[in-house]
Amino acid sequence: MPPILLAVDKIYPKGLMWFRRDLRIDDNAALYQALRACRQVVCVFVFDRAILDPLPRADRRVEFIRESLVELDAQLCALGGGLIVRHALAEDEIASLARALDVQAVFANRDDEPDALDRDARVLGALANAGIAFHTYKDHAVFDRDEVLTQVGQPYTVFTPYKRAWLAKLDAFYLKPYPVRSHADALAAVPETFRAPVPSLAEIGFEKTNLAELEIPTGSQGGAALFDEFIQRIGRYAAARDFPAVRGPSYLGVHLRFGTVSVRQLAAAAHEWSREGDAGAASWLGELIWRDFFLQILAHHPQVASGGKSRSFRPEYDRIQWHHGKHADMLFDAWCRGCTGYPLVDAAMAQINQTGYMHNRLRMVVASFLCKDLGIDWRRGERYFAIHLNDFELASNNGNWQWASSSGCDAQPYFRIFNPVTQSEKFDPEGKFIRRYLPQLAKLPGAAIHAPWKATPLELEAAGIRLGEDYPRPIVDHAEARERTLQRYAVVKEAPRDPR
Repeated sequence: MPPILLAVDKIYPKGLMWFRRDLRIDDNAALYQALRACRQVVCVFVFDRAILDPLPRADRRVEFIRESLVELDAQLCALGGGLIVRHALAEDEIASLARALDVQAVFANRDDEPDALDRDARVLGALANAGIAFHTYKDHAVFDRDEVLTQVGQPYTVFTPYKRAWLAKLDAFYLKPYPVRSHADALAAVPETFRAPVPSLAEIGFEKTNLAELEIPTGSQGGAALFDEFIQRIGRYAAARDFPAVRGPSYLGVHLRFGTVSVRQLAAAAHEWSREGDAGAASWLGELIWRDFFLQILAHHPQVASGGKSRSFRPEYDRIQWHHGKHADMLFDAWCRGCTGYPLVDAAMAQINQTGYMHNRLRMVVASFLCKDLGIDWRRGERYFAIHLNDFELASNNGNWQWASSSGCDAQPYFRIFNPVTQSEKFDPEGKFIRRYLPQLAKLPGAAIHAPWKATPLELEAAGIRLGEDYPRPIVDHAEARERTLQRYAVVKEAPRDPR
């Protein structure tokens, strides 16, 4: 954690708090440090056009941010402050606004995504030219960058030893919340010339989505309500987390992504309960550790997720010749639309397309299917998820796709290949999830719903299904695809192993 500034050391007359992926007041590291360091703090959020302009005009994430900002503005106003919201290029707007407000320092919580680091470097330069300081702080992870290293001072590249070291390092200090409200008297009201309501979606060029219809709670109040609901059933998490028809996950991913909850608060609760023997809490804490793990992998190995030039964490896996051309495009389109003929895969793709969410177990299933049944480059799936997931986070998305393709940080051998039928039979045994998202299959009995092509003609007729018309036949044979994948991946065994 960054050093705590002494209360008496108000070293700046005025500072600017730049909210980014930390849309909350409580336990906000940069906001706390700004309030401690400055006599007055003005707050700003920028809808960064560098990020927003390439997005589809109906994007649930933009609507989630916008609704969360309305709440954040109201909370800041209640404490005597307020929020300036701009729609511009952040790298230009922050320096311009800092000069216009006559601040001496800008405060923000850091973001280790490659594009964000480049942006912040340009902001730092522009502020430095104006004689304005720029301070950033850890807030998005419990441990980041170089905080958890091997005994020889190197970053971990395998999860299990990282998890052991993470848990060994953890103590109350790293989970202690920042008492922001104790210093809220330094919040400054928005100057009259900058005062305006949070812009509507239309004013920033976006359209409303089905966010409200999906009842996705927004803002810190929404995140707190979800967490309160989850802790009532966290003890069942380990047993329920793999079954998509069961309310097992926390559903806090989008709140972690945009910082409407504090990861320290979540980790502190999970750690306390896991120490008391709660297996569900221990399992969920493990997921938070995975998140930290992927964040530090990205920080140390940015080449794994550099836009269209992403490389495999294990370089030898870039020797694989993926299926490409018109036929591959047709297969990819079928995967995207949920028309592969494998019900669990198709139901999962219907879920992400309709809601922007996909159950974690299903993310692994559909990723394995794309890479190892269809033979399509994992990067294409990674980009699809980046556009459609409400909780898209670059580090975790890349790390999990590389895990599925076996090119990433994984001690397991390359030949892990999920069978979509057995996964369906094991994790959706009654077909409840499939029936929800593929209603055309709802009347299929028992085992037939996992593999409709194996259903008898009488079963298909009774269910009102004509294969190839009401529901597609499988676009690949899994057993044959598995053999092709083993052949495709054989080049990895022939390549010299990376010394990492």
